[in-house]
Amino acid sequence: MIRGQLLTMRRLATAAVLFAACACAVAQGYPEKPIRMIVPYAAGGNADIMARVVSQKLGEAFAQQIVVENRAGANGVIGTDLVAKAPPDGYTLLVVAASVTMSPSLYKLPFDPVRDLAPISQLTSLPNILVVHPSLPVKSVKELLAFVKARPDQLNFGSSGVATGTHLSMELLMHMTGMKMVHIPYKGGSLNVNALIAGETQVNFSTISTALQHVKTGRLRALAVSTAKRAAAAPEVPTIAEAGVIGYDYSSWIGLLAPAKTPPAIIARLNTEANKAVQSNEVKAILATEASEAVGTTPEEFDALMKREVARWLQVVKAAGIKGE
Repeated sequence: MIRGQLLTMRRLATAAVLFAACACAVAQGYPEKPIRMIVPYAAGGNADIMARVVSQKLGEAFAQQIVVENRAGANGVIGTDLVAKAPPDGYTLLVVAASVTMSPSLYKLPFDPVRDLAPISQLTSLPNILVVHPSLPVKSVKELLAFVKARPDQLNFGSSGVATGTHLSMELLMHMTGMKMVHIPYKGGSLNVNALIAGETQVNFSTISTALQHVKTGRLRALAVSTAKRAAAAPEVPTIAEAGVIGYDYSSWIGLLAPAKTPPAIIARLNTEANKAVQSNEVKAILATEASEAVGTTPEEFDALMKREVARWLQVVKAAGIKGE
C-alpha cells in the first residue's frame, strides 16, 4: 500500500512539473497574434483613453498589435459579456470601469463579473470630491452631517445619473451616516456640477477633474475627497475618513481583465506589462490631466477589490431601494 502511495505521489509530482513547464511555455510564446482589447463604452471616456495608452505600451512590450474595440451599450453590459464569453486564451481583454461591480445589484446580467472574469490589474483610481454650494453654511463634513441630520429630506443632492458613481458614492455616505437627502439625477457630470453652481442642488459628489476648477474659482466649496488617501490633484482637501466617517472609501477606478480560466502564466505576464505601462512617466502625465492616479495591483488584490465592491453595492442599493434605468 505504501509503495502504491509513493508511486501515486511521484506521478502527481511529475504531472505538476509538466504542468508548470507547459504554463511557462505558453507564457513565453504569448502573444503570437494580435490581441483585442474591448472597451464596453463609447469612445472618448476615461476607460477608452486608458485602453488606448495602455494598449500602445503593451503592443511595444509584446511586439504585437493590440486592437482597441469600443463595444458600447446597456451600461457596459454588451462589451463585458462579449469578453466574459470569449475563449480564455489571453487574446481578448477588457478595460472596464468600477461600474462593473455596481451592475450586479441593479440588473439581471448574462454574466457574473466575479465568476466569469479574471482580474489582471486595477490600473487607475479617480477620486470623487464632495462639494457644496457656497451659500450652504458648512465648511466640513462634520458640519454637513449635523446640518443635514437637522433637516432630513430638505436638501437636494445631484448626480450624473441614477446608479452612477456620483450617485452611489453619496448613497454610500448616507448609508454610513444616517443622512437623508433628495436625489436629483442629471444627464452627465457637467450638468450635475452646473446645477450645483446654479443652486438647484446644495451638495453633490463630482469627479475631481470636473469640479476642481470651480472650487478654485470659489463657485463651489470642497469638503472632502472620497478615497482613503488624499488626492494628488487636491492635497489640501481632507478625506471623508479623516473627517470622521471611518471606513469610507470610494474611487472611480479603471481595471484590466480577461475571461475566467485564462492561464495564470498569461495573467501574470499581462499584469507585469500593464503595471509597467501605468507607472511610466508618459502614462502618468496623461492621467494627471484628468486628475486620475496610476495604481497597478496584483491580480489577487484586484480580485479582492472587486469582490468587496460587488458585496458593498448590493447592500447599499438594497438599503436605498435603487432601481437601475
